[in-house]
Amino acid sequence: PCGVRLSGEARKQVEVFRQNLFQEAEEFLYRFLPQKIIYLNQLLQEDSLNVADLTSLRAPLDIPIPDPPPKDDEMETDKQEKKEGKRDKRMRKGLNPLFLTVPKCGFLPGNEKVLSLLALVKPEVWTLKEKCILVITWIQHLIPKIEDGNDFGVAIQEKVLERVNAVKTKVEAFQTTISKYFSERGDAVAKASKETHVMDYRALVHERDEAAYGELRAMVLDLRAFYAELYHIISSNLEKIVNPKGEEKPSMY
Repeated sequence: PCGVRLSGEARKQVEVFRQNLFQEAEEFLYRFLPQKIIYLNQLLQEDSLNVADLTSLRAPLDIPIPDPPPKDDEMETDKQEKKEGKRDKRMRKGLNPLFLTVPKCGFLPGNEKVLSLLALVKPEVWTLKEKCILVITWIQHLIPKIEDGNDFGVAIQEKVLERVNAVKTKVEAFQTTISKYFSERGDAVAKASKETHVMDYRALVHERDEAAYGELRAMVLDLRAFYAELYHIISSNLEKIVNPKGEEKPSMY
């Protein structure tokens, strides 16, 4: 007969894993999920996530604003460039360290208010992703042997798996959004520090911070909604999830 043959010790280890998995799933559904929904609901009431004046989120940009050059200096510069020639000047810039481009400002820290929110939200994103993996693994271990008969319960398992995978995909997009914030803000700060006379680049930094705040608040709203959805879809279909064939089975497994 075909099939995977496991030693007695291997079977025992697999069974221990299964029992631990089922216990984790039970703890997740009955204790973790309700507590997490309550926690996120309370978090959304905090002042840090209810900022009305978004301009208060702006971080100071210690980038000096250059004074406009005097008219005489401009004329003198024009004369010098004509005298030297553009090609000769480019060569001097490449050879003389004094002509190398250097930052016109010092250390530029990130936005502390946004960073403090990120410190709260990022762990929550990771946690939900891991819990989705837990639920997926748990249900996959409850799918019965494929055979003729009543597969209605199996179809429900597959629908729940499909929805949990969709939640996991959306949560993974949150991680991309967080990384994108640092990349885009870094580019804006770099441009503002290089083109110090262009005020729009400074405004772009502030706009990115304000947008990030809105995105982080929306993430917490979504996290709460996802947990509530998981609780509803699992608890509403728990009987068919743990007992798809209608057989007598104790507890959640």
